[in-house]
Amino acid sequence: MCHLRRQVVNVDKELLERTALELVSPGKGILAADESIGTMSKRLEAVGVTPSAESRRSYRANLFSTEGYESAISGVILFDETIRQKMDDGTPIPEALASRGIHPGIKVDTGAKDLANCPGEKITEGLDSLRERCEEYFAMGARFAKWRAVIRINDGIPSDACIRTNAHALARYASICQEQGLVPIVEPEVLMEGSHSAQRCYDVTAAALDATFFECSSQGVHLPGLLLKPNMIFPGNDCSDRLSREEVSSLTVKCLTSHVPHELPGIVFLSGGQTDEDATAHLNLMNSMDSQHPWELSYSYGRALQAKALEIWAGPEEDSSSLSQMAFAHRSKMNSLARSGEWEIPLETPTS
Repeated sequence: MCHLRRQVVNVDKELLERTALELVSPGKGILAADESIGTMSKRLEAVGVTPSAESRRSYRANLFSTEGYESAISGVILFDETIRQKMDDGTPIPEALASRGIHPGIKVDTGAKDLANCPGEKITEGLDSLRERCEEYFAMGARFAKWRAVIRINDGIPSDACIRTNAHALARYASICQEQGLVPIVEPEVLMEGSHSAQRCYDVTAAALDATFFECSSQGVHLPGLLLKPNMIFPGNDCSDRLSREEVSSLTVKCLTSHVPHELPGIVFLSGGQTDEDATAHLNLMNSMDSQHPWELSYSYGRALQAKALEIWAGPEEDSSSLSQMAFAHRSKMNSLARSGEWEIPLETPTS
C-alpha cells in the first residue's frame, strides 16, 4: 500500500497580518485598477482613445505618478498585463508603487463563467495553476490579491448551488494566496442589477457571507490575514422603492455586523456602480456612526476613484495629464476623509 505524506506549508501569519493592517491603515484605502484588457479597452474607447497595451500603460502610469496620493491609497490592485509593465522612466510598476509605500496587488481570478445546471448564474474560475501564479506575483512584488464572485438576484436565483460553489472557490483561492504570502481579498459581490428589494439584497448578501466564511473556516483560512470586499445593501436598479443614504449605510453595517467574523482586520467596499459622491457619502456615514465597528471600514474603489480622471486624461487640454492627476487626487482625498467620517458635501469642489 502506498501511503501519501501530506506536505505541511508554514503560512507566514505575521506577514499576512501586517500587510492586511497596512492596507486598512487610518485614512487610506485601495485603488482597484485591475480592469481586464477587454474592460479597460472599452473604457478607453468610450472616451475616444484607441485601446492598446501602450494606451492602457500610459493612462495608468500617469495615475500612479500623482503627487501625494500615497496619503490616501495603501494598495493598488493590478491586472496581469499591468504588473508586467513599466512607468515612463522604465521602473517596473510594482517597484514604483512600493517605493511610495503602496502595496502592489493582483487580480488572480480569470473571470465568471456560466455555472453548469444553473441557468443565469456564474462561477468564477482561475484555480488552475493559481499556486504557481501567486508564487510568481509575490516574486514580482505583489503582497495581496483579489478574487471576485458574481451573484445575481432574479426569479429563483441565486440558487444554493451558486452560493456554495462560489464560496468554496473563494476559500480555496484564499488558502492558496496565504500559503504564498499574499493577503487575499474575497469579493462575493451581489449585483445591483434587477428589480429586487433592499431586503432581498440583504438576505442574499447575508447568505453569501455566511457561506464564504463557513468555507474559509473549513479550509483553515487565517482570518486576521484576510480582507472582505462586499457590496453595500441596495434595492435593485429597477426597484421603485429607493433608500436614502442613511438607510443604505445602516442596513449595510447591520448585515456585516451579523455575518462577518470580528477577527477580520478590515472591510474594503466595492463601489458597484454608485456615483463618485454616493460611494464616498455612504462610507462616510458608516464611519460616522456612534457604534464602534470591530473592523476597519475602508474602500477598494475602481470607477468611483478614477472615472473622472480617465475622462480628463483623454481630453483635448494641453495639460490633461496633470488635470487628470488632480481629479484622482481629489477623489482619493474625499474617500480618505470618509474613513474617519470627516467628509462633507461642500468639499466636493470642481476638479476641472
